[in-house]
Amino acid sequence: MIRLVVGLGNPGKEYERTRHNAGFWLVERFAQANGIALRKDPKFKALVGKNAGGAWFVLPQSFMNASGQPVQMLAGFFRIKPEEMLVVHDELDFAPGVARIKQGGGIAGHNGLKDISQRVASHDYWRLRIGIGHPGDKDVVADYVLHKPSVEDKAAIDQAIDRALQVMPELLGGDMQAAIQKLHSGEPKPAEKKDPPKKEVPVKEPEPQKAAGFLNSLFGKK
Repeated sequence: MIRLVVGLGNPGKEYERTRHNAGFWLVERFAQANGIALRKDPKFKALVGKNAGGAWFVLPQSFMNASGQPVQMLAGFFRIKPEEMLVVHDELDFAPGVARIKQGGGIAGHNGLKDISQRVASHDYWRLRIGIGHPGDKDVVADYVLHKPSVEDKAAIDQAIDRALQVMPELLGGDMQAAIQKLHSGEPKPAEKKDPPKKEVPVKEPEPQKAAGFLNSLFGKK
């Protein structure tokens, strides 16, 4: 059972529409749809809310690279184990429109995950990864995640969040395999890339005189 849901992002108006805030977007939409009030709690340095089932929802307000501090404090206070935590975050390795669930694994340079893993001394928490695409150059990643996605990419990210929200009841109830199967099987398949049709080169018929000369050169005159 999931007792703590953490959405990753950066606080402040200047960041609220940037790619790095995809985790915030999902948790905010879930809270709004389910009547969960996310209130600022200075003690935990986060926006904190609770649903009727007793699960906590947290949006750290300590910026991405210090996301682990509120998580560590809240998990410690309520004795929540890493395997009872779900962290929702943006994923560079997935295209916009893709959403995946997994437990543990590498953090691929994500500063929010890095800080959480260090502070709770574990990688065993669950992750809901929202694809935002990759700029194609690792040297521009930091700038890329802190900018708004294109209109097309934002629409695809929103669709992925929609599908992820549909499996939240299974996640919160602890039926992880059902959530994984439902989310991953509903993922739209990428359009197949078709090779452009080959351009046919017309074969030019040899002119009669040239053809005759060619045959004579091969067989000689009779």
